[in-house]
This record gives sequence, C-alpha cells and structure tokens, in this order.
Amino acid sequence: MPPPRTSLKVFLATARAALTAPASKRPVPLTFVVGNESADLDSLCSALLLAYFNTYAPPKKHPLSSSTAGDWTPAAAAPPAVPLHIPVCHLYRADLALRPEFAAVLRDAGVGGEDVLTLEDVLPPPSRPPPAGDKANSITAEAAAAAAAGSLRPEDTRWLLVDHNVMTGRLAASFAARVAGCVDHHADEGAVPPDARPRVIEVAGSCASLVLEHSSDVWAALSSSSSSSSPTPTPTPTPASPGDTNGDAAAEIDAQLARLALAPVLIDTLNLQDGTKTTAHDERAAALAEAKIAAHESGGDSGGGGGGKGERYDRRAFFERISALKDDLSQMSLRDVLRKDYKEWSITAGEEEGGRRRRRRRRLATSSASRGFGYLVDRKAGGDAAVFADALAAWAAERDGAGDGAGVDLLVVLTGFQDARGTFVRELLVWARSAVGAKATRRFEERWADALQLRAWRDGRLDLSVCDGGGGGDGRDGVGWRRCWTQGAVQHSRKQIAPMLRDALQEVSG
Repeated sequence: MPPPRTSLKVFLATARAALTAPASKRPVPLTFVVGNESADLDSLCSALLLAYFNTYAPPKKHPLSSSTAGDWTPAAAAPPAVPLHIPVCHLYRADLALRPEFAAVLRDAGVGGEDVLTLEDVLPPPSRPPPAGDKANSITAEAAAAAAAGSLRPEDTRWLLVDHNVMTGRLAASFAARVAGCVDHHADEGAVPPDARPRVIEVAGSCASLVLEHSSDVWAALSSSSSSSSPTPTPTPTPASPGDTNGDAAAEIDAQLARLALAPVLIDTLNLQDGTKTTAHDERAAALAEAKIAAHESGGDSGGGGGGKGERYDRRAFFERISALKDDLSQMSLRDVLRKDYKEWSITAGEEEGGRRRRRRRRLATSSASRGFGYLVDRKAGGDAAVFADALAAWAAERDGAGDGAGVDLLVVLTGFQDARGTFVRELLVWARSAVGAKATRRFEERWADALQLRAWRDGRLDLSVCDGGGGGDGRDGVGWRRCWTQGAVQHSRKQIAPMLRDALQEVSG
C-alpha cells in the first residue's frame, strides 16, 4: 500500500499542537515560516507552502541537511529527521476578515481561517490596548492562556522569511536575530547571512513562484511516493491519522496545494499577462501547479478549480474569481483599506539636536490599495478630499502610537488597478509628517519624478504644502507636505518605490 499523504488541514493541526504543547515537550528549536507585514495573498500562501514542503521533505532534500544557518547546527542539537515547520500568518486573527480572497483560497485547499496560526499564537498580548472599536489586536482566550503558560523564548526558535528578507513589526523585536533563511523576490537588504539555507532572493512576479521552484523536487518526491512503496518521512510530532490519506486522494492534496500556489502567482502577474512583472519563474511555477491539477482532474474529480465546485479548472475563471474578491473594498472603511495591505520600514540615523548628535529612528509607513484615489475619495469619503485626508491623518496617528516613541515620518499610499478601459493604472501619495520627511519627499521627487512619470493627480486636489522642510511644522498635528500623483511607469510597484523613499529618508537624516 502506498504510504499516506498528509493534507494541509492535518499539517496545520500538527503545527498548532506542537506550538501549544507545554514548553518541556516542544521540539527545540521550533522552526517558523512567516511572510511579510503586509500579509497579502503572496505572503500568506508562500508561508503555508514552504512550511508544508519543508516539513515533509525527504531528509536528503531538507534545507537543514547541509545548513549552518543562524547559530543552530544539526551538531548542536539533533533535530527530528524531518523538522516540523510552523507557518505563521503575519497578521492578527480578526484581520483575516479583511482578506476574503485568502479565505476563498483556503477553502480551495480544504482548510478554513480557523486552521491557520496568526500573531496571537506566537506573541504575548500587546502592551497597550487597541484603539476603541478595533479588534485587530485582540487576543483570543486560548492564545492568551498559551502566552501566560509560557511565551516562546527567542533562543528556542528559528525563523524562515518568505516574501521579505528583513524581519519587521512586532516579531522583529523578539526574533530578528533568529532568522535563518529566506525565499524572497524583493531587493536584498543584506540581513540574511550568505550561507543561510534556504537563501533564495531572485526577481519574480510572485514569491510563491520561487517557493514552488525551491520545493519542486520535494513535491515530485511526495507525489511519486504516493504511488510507490518507498517510506515517507514523518515529522515530529506525528500527525494524527485522521485526515492522512493515500491512493487517489493524494492527487486531491496535490491539486489543493496547486490552487494555493496558483492564486498569488496569477494575481501578482495579472494572470501571467503583465510583461513587466511576469518572469520565467512564474511561468514555470504555474505550469507545475497546473500539471498537478490536470493529474487530479484526469482521475475523474474536477474539484472546482475555476468558479466553484464541480467545474474543471480554468485559469481565467480562477484568476477572475480571486481577483474580484481581492479588489472588493465595498464593505471596508477607509481605515480598513489602509491597514489591509500595510508594510513599514524604519532607519536609524545620527542627527544633530541641540548641539549634540543623537541616534534617531525614522519611519516609512506604506499602504497599498487595489482601487484608485478616485474611488477612495469619491466613494469612501463621499467626494470630500478633506474627509479622506482626515482618515489618512487618523491612520498615521494610530501608527505613531505603535512606534515606541518614534512617529511616522512618511505616510505613503500606493494604488494599482484597472480602469474602465482595462488599462492598468498606478497612483502614489506621499505625506511628509516631519521636516525630515518633507526633505526626503522632495529629494525623492527630484530624483525619480521623471523616471516614474509622476503627474499631479486631479490638478493637485490632494496636495498640501505646509511643512517647509526647515523645521517649520513637524506634521504631527495631521498637517505636512503632501503630494499625490498618477504614475505613468506602472512597472514600478511598492517593491521598487519603498527602497527609493527609504534611501531618500536615509540621505537627509544625516
């Protein structure tokens, strides 16, 4: 009889059991896989996929078999033959409601939102209560009890990053020094050691494409083992037998994993049609995943690949279904739109202050939206630019409070969407909330306005010039130097623009 295959649902139950076990009974070190702070579809799916494949990889193919990443080595403490990798969604559980596209992809993969692990499961409760009416930072009773029973010690953990290569947010405060590898498609920031395993940083439309390529041999071995009598490694702790499966059902597991991978690949490359983003990595990943679905369908079960259960997989239908869910902001407030796809960076620079040179942290806060400023102002703010600006100011003030005393210097909103003619459009808003931020924005504009083809949005309707860049108004009261543009060079997303702004902020900070 072929050895059993483990479904994603059983794998996630295994991961939760390992994490919530008494500290004395947990494997050491616990290995986590986490996506970036924006917790977009690519980050969320990539974390699940890499954790699954690394957990069930044959020992000779496992990244730890030849790694000395971080300060942990196989010689230092013998890991299980196949170490369990625990995927963490980089968001609070309540924020799953802001991502209906992820919920749909999870359903396609045979799991629900209640199955995944989120920040509550690995971090202690926040030191300060969330804003009134905000459940984003709420802690479930189960997670709070687990935290009280004994929080994770950084030295007992290892972290693999997907869709970023520098740990950020609340996780970074405790675990940044425990990063042992990454799979990413952003600019290399040099934080992951050169000898880390894995250390994959390459240009691709989707990080999930790189995860699939990195894991392709493992996936092939798993698929092959389902139809042979060769032994399949079992992670520690051993998954419960209900839900493990073999035979024809193994093809269904492969198809579920394939849909989990295809969703971000197709979304991030506009169905492989965006020539500025689609790479050979993405095309190969899509072909690999679609071959798994085809193998499943050839066995007689179509599985709802396109628009619903019982329909055979159709790439366009699948893309359009997930894309429509991702782009639907109709039930969200402006605050929800701004926090749905949020990423933040910080720099530390020496600055003159009162005749003394002090180290000071500067913060760049970015939000991406799948609808344009026209929609956000006209529909979400009732056509009132002042209402929209107030929402931006309130969001910035909220982020100020999360900065350990360092306020947000640059608040950035990037939009990317298709207009009524089907043309892809990008827009960019930068709000400098400090004098240093104003200098950085002007430096950015001088250096990149032509290359990015920046043009004033609606004749400057959202522009503001209050902060003079020389100390006249620090912007903390909600005013500052603000510019909003249409961006003709649509090939440049946050992946490219955030480093431009970060570099400008670094340059003017001394």
